[in-house]
Amino acid sequence: MLEKTIQKIAPLDALWLSKARQRVDNLIKPVGSMGKLEDYYVQLSAIQKTLSPRADKRAVVVFSGDHGVIVEDVAVCPQTVTLQQTENFVRGYTGVCAVAKQAGAKLFPVDVAVNGKVSVAGVIDRKLAYGSDNIFKGPAMSRQQAVKAIEVGIEIVTDVVGQGYNILATGEMGICNTTPSAAILAVLTGLDAAGVTGMGANLDDARVRHKIEVVRTAITLNKPDKTDVIDIISKVGGYEIAAMTGAFLAAAASGVAIVVDGFIATVAALLAVELAPATKHYLIASHKSREKGAAIATAELGLEPALDMEMRLGEGSGAALMFNIVDAACYMGKEMITFDEAGIGVV
Repeated sequence: MLEKTIQKIAPLDALWLSKARQRVDNLIKPVGSMGKLEDYYVQLSAIQKTLSPRADKRAVVVFSGDHGVIVEDVAVCPQTVTLQQTENFVRGYTGVCAVAKQAGAKLFPVDVAVNGKVSVAGVIDRKLAYGSDNIFKGPAMSRQQAVKAIEVGIEIVTDVVGQGYNILATGEMGICNTTPSAAILAVLTGLDAAGVTGMGANLDDARVRHKIEVVRTAITLNKPDKTDVIDIISKVGGYEIAAMTGAFLAAAASGVAIVVDGFIATVAALLAVELAPATKHYLIASHKSREKGAAIATAELGLEPALDMEMRLGEGSGAALMFNIVDAACYMGKEMITFDEAGIGVV
């Protein structure tokens, strides 16, 4: 499934990019004056192969998974919060629930590796394990499990797209998952752990220093191959990170734009682009996360987030904020007339 999905991912059609850019440049305004809205319109037009793109049926897919490395004192919250928040996605109580509701988006919570039994209906059960293994002591999972986790993301997003959703976002829930995310980013970039490891959910300075050492040790011990995404995930990753990687791949393979959330989602997007470089054309960066390493991850991805809201919650909360902005770009292209239609010259 993974290889077949990768093979379906194609660059955007140059003809549609040209047609969309020509239209947006001829809308009744100075060329470039609508800034990034113009870029989003061109991107959506080329993805959907129409000059009237839509971003009105919205979905946020949130993957939940736990991490064995939590026993190394790299988080403030107890691991049980992953289970509690996963159930709260159904109840509508979390940050992403609030933002998604305002944006008119449907939330799809998925249990990939929560360390506990989800007791409420509405969470999609795709549990592969009760959390990853402790990367401070050994690999997070087997290579086969890493592939399967990616394929869970592929399967879920392919199903969501089949329900008619025309723009997606993905998020995550997993206490201490900034630790494996920092490890992955350090491997991909070759940077030291100190440059990419931050406070997560409000660690103090001393515990951040300890967390940096945990990340360094995990990389040194497990020796992930930076040229092999599956090896990286299996050595220092996490199940929900792998599932998000699959989500990005599936969106691109299905020809649907997908909004990237903060630090952890951006790391997953990097992994997806490593597997299939054309995936990048289907990604929309949302916000500048305050988590250390986020700016490095976004720069590595080569995208520029539209929002700087000083957020670092995760869950897909920042990504859901982008839906209305992307929809505004669609409305710009649809509702504005061109200079030709107005009977005046291009400004």
